[in-house]
Amino acid sequence: MADIFDAYALADAWDEMFERPGEVRTAYEPVLAALQPIEPSELRFRADQMARAFTDRGVTYAFAGEERPWPLDLVPRILDALEWDLIQRGVSQRVRALEAYLADAYGPARAFEDGVVPWRLLLNSPHFHRAAHGLEPTGGVRIHVAGIDLVRDEQGDFRVLEDNVRVPSGVSYVIENRRAMTRVFPSLFAEQHVVPVDGYAQKLLAALRAAAPDGVQDPRVVVLTPGPSNAAYFEHALLARLMGVQLVEGHDLVCRSNRVWMRTTRGEVPVHVVYRRLDDDFLDPLHFRPDSVIGCPGILGAATAGHVTLANAVGNGIADDKLLYTYVPDLIRYYLSEEPILPNVESFRPDEPGQLEAVLDQIDRLVVKPVDGAGGQGIVIGPKADRETLEKTREAVRKDPRGFIAQRPVALSTSPTLAGERMAPRHIDLRPFAVNDGNDIWVLPGGLTRVALQEGNLIVNSSQGGGSKDTWVLAEGPAEPPTPANGTALLDIAPRQHGPDGNPTVVQEGAQQ
Repeated sequence: MADIFDAYALADAWDEMFERPGEVRTAYEPVLAALQPIEPSELRFRADQMARAFTDRGVTYAFAGEERPWPLDLVPRILDALEWDLIQRGVSQRVRALEAYLADAYGPARAFEDGVVPWRLLLNSPHFHRAAHGLEPTGGVRIHVAGIDLVRDEQGDFRVLEDNVRVPSGVSYVIENRRAMTRVFPSLFAEQHVVPVDGYAQKLLAALRAAAPDGVQDPRVVVLTPGPSNAAYFEHALLARLMGVQLVEGHDLVCRSNRVWMRTTRGEVPVHVVYRRLDDDFLDPLHFRPDSVIGCPGILGAATAGHVTLANAVGNGIADDKLLYTYVPDLIRYYLSEEPILPNVESFRPDEPGQLEAVLDQIDRLVVKPVDGAGGQGIVIGPKADRETLEKTREAVRKDPRGFIAQRPVALSTSPTLAGERMAPRHIDLRPFAVNDGNDIWVLPGGLTRVALQEGNLIVNSSQGGGSKDTWVLAEGPAEPPTPANGTALLDIAPRQHGPDGNPTVVQEGAQQ
């Protein structure tokens, strides 16, 4: 084995790369072979080079008030064709059920009348917007883009951790991770048939154009961003550029007579589809927060009148309420007459009679989550929390049972991750992205694998100091060479060489020294 794995000790969880100590899983054999000849210091050097390249390209994120290069680990996460088939079928099923729920909740409310979901779940949700009631989106699509978070449990089975159908983010890092890895290890892509991810922007644009109001022959699509100060602004700009559409802020749009127009240097032009990357509360000050200066007054009225499509739809937050998450398996059976392909993590509802006291009694053995939390904030992992934190959490749940769910702790699967100059197991999850064009739900092959970089930590969010891995989906058939993003040949990041002065230099393979 490579020296870099000599001290690698399996954690008490499913390991993605090793079946048991010293026995690598088949899909990872080429990766291990590629890492074996590399010295630990050399691998660290390559990782630092990649971080500098991310900084130069503006691929950064904010952590603790500091702008940092996006953290990408050099060891990919690999899924074989059978695993991916299960994931994409399960994610597609989940999105179809959530679409049906949204149409029902803002329409006939059959699931509530039939007792599948209690009325209080809808009426007490802060994301239920009466202004969205009766709004009929083109093709019946409200979830144009979804991010469904998955984990692999102790037995190696995939489970859904949560649903994101409001403004799911992170797909830009999937694209950038792949771009970086094809430069670091191009030979691996030549040996294995890794399904590409560079078709996402085209799929998204096609879905957005298909969502245009009826009768529009050549729809104009824009990406609406809160602005450069937003943490995901890099993603907004990248997707707009890759789709070839305008990136706009609220002040670039104006509404008149229930129609949306974009201001340009040549005058105003009509807008038909708005891929909005800001929350409902800030979208339209006439209907939501009146102090919002980043939205567009009147845009919801234009959508209600059928003259513009908002993607994702207003009011989707009722579908990624973490309390609703506990009902999704029942909704799949109710709306689709199917059994769930991907199970939930075992969960408890403190707002139900009998469950509140059970949760409070064993709070030190459960994971407690606020139903409206994001970015890993507010999560309390009972077995790792101190007494003071547990008491505060117990009191918060007692005061507001509707505001929390509790889950059985899952030892998220681990993957070898570069920690300093050695490999160590770190917990990971997976966020596949689904695009719905009204006829088909397409799942981006791979998705975003997030890594908890601190030893033993289960919080993978980048806002909490997490990192990422490139996610490879293997397909049958001959390998295809990676496509260069800029049309130039791809080269491995070369090992360090030392010049006459003894200082390290970098020499590209094939280049003259």
